[in-house]
Amino acid sequence: MKVKEVINYLEQLAPKAYQENYDNAGLITGSMDMELKGTMVCLDSTEEVIDEAIEKGANLVIAHHPIVFSGIKQLNGKNYVERTVIKAIKNDIAIYAIHTNLDNVRGGVNEEIADRIGLKKEKRKILMPKKGRLMKLEVYVPHDHVANLLSAMWDKGAGQIGLYDECSYRLEGRGTYRPLIGSDPYSGVVGERSEEQETKLELIFSDVYSSSVLEAMHNAHPYESVAYQLIRLENSHPEIGSGLVGELPAKMDALRFLETVKDVMGAGALKHTEIHKRSVEKIAVLGGSGVFGLGAAKAEGADVLITGDVKYHEFFDAENDIILVDIGHYESEAFTQQLLQGILAEKFPKFAHLLTGVNTNPVKYL
Repeated sequence: MKVKEVINYLEQLAPKAYQENYDNAGLITGSMDMELKGTMVCLDSTEEVIDEAIEKGANLVIAHHPIVFSGIKQLNGKNYVERTVIKAIKNDIAIYAIHTNLDNVRGGVNEEIADRIGLKKEKRKILMPKKGRLMKLEVYVPHDHVANLLSAMWDKGAGQIGLYDECSYRLEGRGTYRPLIGSDPYSGVVGERSEEQETKLELIFSDVYSSSVLEAMHNAHPYESVAYQLIRLENSHPEIGSGLVGELPAKMDALRFLETVKDVMGAGALKHTEIHKRSVEKIAVLGGSGVFGLGAAKAEGADVLITGDVKYHEFFDAENDIILVDIGHYESEAFTQQLLQGILAEKFPKFAHLLTGVNTNPVKYL
């Protein structure tokens, strides 16, 4: 089994196209064609983690945070990033990062936070949905081929809107064309104008499916020259974006809720704004450095925003409209290791998927 089989599966769940523009998710060291010996999952791929992977025979280290964010101009071991990369390369260790692309999908980092703090599943939604990630395909096909064409495109991800799939719209009409010399028309005669009873199909899908949907369309369509339009939409994507917002099963005393968050997230301490509400119910979560979601959380009417890396002056921005809680960057994402281990174990049960024993949190508490 090759390393690429694991990576390709992870990128089906969290496509690299969904990462933020500052990010560097993907394969950082190693080759996709390496034979897989074992995986080790971590939050940060430090030197100590690479040492552990070498010792335990894992040659694919899957980290949440990329060890390299920006380009390396020199590789001489002067800092921990370069030393980690050098050690991985020398020992044939592949380092793969699955970062903001995992943050930005359902079932990822923020979904796990929501599970841990007890938000109801049925009322969750993306806090900051991304725009420009949806495509609309319009294609014209003879009536008799509608079912076959739809089935082929649905199988490749077309027609998914929120919690619905196999969505489409159709409009019947008549198309005209004149086959030219060298063509092999589905119907009609070369050099003569033809009319065909056709159906216009419209389908919406995530842009990451564009290539596979178009390939399926061309393969299933009876025409040698398919008339279609592919249009990028500015609609918000309901399943892709930063953070989640949802509700507790019932209103909860605010202080008790924060104590619960501290416990279930394994936080050494919480930093938060004044507890100005006696009870809370609607909760927003955004793992990592997520104070940029404060405005969206307010707009959603959230009672609390749980995130990490909040600066002193940013706490003022809560303005007693919301309880802003900083549980720590590491603490808001540390469970990502168990999340990824579970995903890998379910898909590839014959391989050992190890959790690092190294605590990579650089922040300590007295």
